Amino acid sequence: MATALFQVWHFILGFSLEATAVVLISKNVKDISFQPTLLTVLGTVLGFVISYRTSSSFERYNEGRRYWSTIILNARTMARTVWFHVPDVATTVGATEEEKRARTLVEKKTILNLTEAFAVAVKHYLRGEEGIRYEDLYHLTKFLPAYALPAGMPEPIRRAGTHQHHSEEGTSTATATNLPFPATSPGGRNAKFSVGPDGGPPLLPSRNPPRTSIFDIWPFTLLVRPLTKRGKKLGGKTAMRARAKLGLGRALYISAYISALQQRKCCDVPTINLLINSLNAMVDSLTGLERILTTPIPFSFSVHLWSVTLLYCAFLPFQLYKSLNWLTIPGTALAAFIFTGFIVAGEEIEDPFGFDRNDLNLDHFTANIIRVELNSIASVPVPDPAVYAFRDDNDALFSNDANRQAMTPELWVAQGVQNIRAQLGRMTSHPTPPDEKVKNITKKKNAAENTPANEAPAGQATAAGMAGAAGAAGGAAGDGAASPSE
Repeated sequence: MATALFQVWHFILGFSLEATAVVLISKNVKDISFQPTLLTVLGTVLGFVISYRTSSSFERYNEGRRYWSTIILNARTMARTVWFHVPDVATTVGATEEEKRARTLVEKKTILNLTEAFAVAVKHYLRGEEGIRYEDLYHLTKFLPAYALPAGMPEPIRRAGTHQHHSEEGTSTATATNLPFPATSPGGRNAKFSVGPDGGPPLLPSRNPPRTSIFDIWPFTLLVRPLTKRGKKLGGKTAMRARAKLGLGRALYISAYISALQQRKCCDVPTINLLINSLNAMVDSLTGLERILTTPIPFSFSVHLWSVTLLYCAFLPFQLYKSLNWLTIPGTALAAFIFTGFIVAGEEIEDPFGFDRNDLNLDHFTANIIRVELNSIASVPVPDPAVYAFRDDNDALFSNDANRQAMTPELWVAQGVQNIRAQLGRMTSHPTPPDEKVKNITKKKNAAENTPANEAPAGQATAAGMAGAAGAAGGAAGDGAASPSE
């Protein structure tokens, strides 16, 4: 149901029935049509307004994608800087050098996990999913003390459901056996929990979309949903108070790590600045995403646009009958589909952080991009250029042609600086393209195979003929010159 047709079919059906009634009455009873004066005026104005509405929604969608790109970029920068530029010994705790290195590795991997947790927490935050008990978040943040950030649920909802508290030791725990159901899930009672392999608390899946039912495309959902929905969907400023800012909490712990590096004086100023700038950009993206989430299109504007559109489609058959006759019915259906479809499409992409097919794929951003790349960065030790630059496989170092002779880096070192620079100078010349070389070699080979053994090659025969002709001409000239003297 990724297209608007499934959401506006009842409008199309209703206006088609109305157009059918108008045509039948005008043909068989009385002509109830009127001049299409308003058709041109209102149609132009309505088209501009709907275009503005759709453009505004797409701008919000595109802006949300840019903010997520910024989070991905700075998560990469943060992980790369921590893993490569923080020294192997970045702590003063530890009796031996080996213990200090081990503690530094633990700290680095923890910060990489918190960087991933920031993105995952932002994803759940934007979807209105409370707490940390999710399969993709719990193991990354369960050990962290809690900051006194805004509450995750309004007090009435919290008392009705489960409640969370933080132990005096600072670890994030909960006394209830169930998680609060996500605010975005209608009918949260159907949520499925899983228990971790270590026998931990029950966890919600990382992706927990609401179940699809007939009410998603039924035109009378406003009458049915209040009877089947537990809780309510929060929006606007209420959503700001109703969702735990877990992403901001993860950023505070990353900032504490940067502060510790400053106090230990183990990193230079550019490295610290790069870490701070990356963290600031991630928090700035969180703020921008909050702005998109909590600033919807004004309600009065949406209501007025819907009212004008429905009135326009309702009066459309009366204005089309005289010119289209029976074609008034499909013409009205097409117009209703176009106008209402654009409005519904704009409303759908206005909040691009949910589970609809046209929403941003936040699970792909967090699981398939950030998590995979951060784990790849930490999977091997920091590469040493003194090792990988002098591998024997690096034998095309000073060659821009695959046909050149291969030389290992150690052989180039033995050649000396002058020979290396001379080779660098020769690399500036444009080599013959490989395909041209193959053509030239093929031509020479074919010419050698087609030439008989007792015949001279074409070039030599031509040269011999020219030499013979020159000799004959010379002899004739000699005879001519000798006859007068005789």
